[in-house]
Amino acid sequence: MKAATSLIHPSALVDPAARLDGSVSVGAYAVIGPHVEIGAGTRIGAHVVIDGHTRIGRDNVFFPFSAIGGAPQDKKYAGEPTRLEIGDRNTVREFCTFNLGTTQDEGVTRVGDDNWIMAYVHVAHDCQVGNQTIFANNATLAGHVHVGDWVILGGFSAVHQFCKIGAHAMLGMNTSLSQDVPPFVLLSGNPATPYGINIEGLKRRGFTRDQIGALRTAYKTIYKTGLTLEEAKAAIAVQADAIPEAASHLHALRDFLLQTTRGIVR
Repeated sequence: MKAATSLIHPSALVDPAARLDGSVSVGAYAVIGPHVEIGAGTRIGAHVVIDGHTRIGRDNVFFPFSAIGGAPQDKKYAGEPTRLEIGDRNTVREFCTFNLGTTQDEGVTRVGDDNWIMAYVHVAHDCQVGNQTIFANNATLAGHVHVGDWVILGGFSAVHQFCKIGAHAMLGMNTSLSQDVPPFVLLSGNPATPYGINIEGLKRRGFTRDQIGALRTAYKTIYKTGLTLEEAKAAIAVQADAIPEAASHLHALRDFLLQTTRGIVR
């Protein structure tokens, strides 16, 4: 379905093959390519460019001058029909760049729902971004990065390719990250240094005192006891069995440690 003509600025260039819900609004001088699909209620600001095989969900807001669905910044890319998928209710501020995926991965870059993406953020090819994240100004993801739900990236933070950041983690301003970040961990610096559990974030999301206490104990198990990572994994599994209220969170932490390929920040 095409957006209503009254909602598309006369200066915008919308390819006739693009599929826009009738409620989509498009600002002045925006450019929308032929393989783009945009869901109901989404607002496209002035001078935004949306290209590639890009699917965007409902009720998103794209502020002026963002470039969405551009070719990957990867010399191996040869024009393959890879994709970008963006969910619902995301806010994308000025001058952001989200790239398509590559055939060296799944061929798709994904951004989930309810994310708050501030100005000049770059999401590179094949990144997988969850829900309810906050990316402050100039945060940058290299290719193939995975970001869990509720993660916060401070301004000017930079994440090396193939890194994984677990749910509820937080990176401080100017953090340079080259290894994986377990869920719930707060870190900052160049190189990145862990500073405990993201306690304030967990409180705001309704974690109980006992759950936070269990996660602090697990953090100390990983970072303060001198245990090897293998020994810490085993200890956290025992802790999960002993604290039913926090078991699901402790299991999520242990599962992340089992799956890390780059090693964790320590």
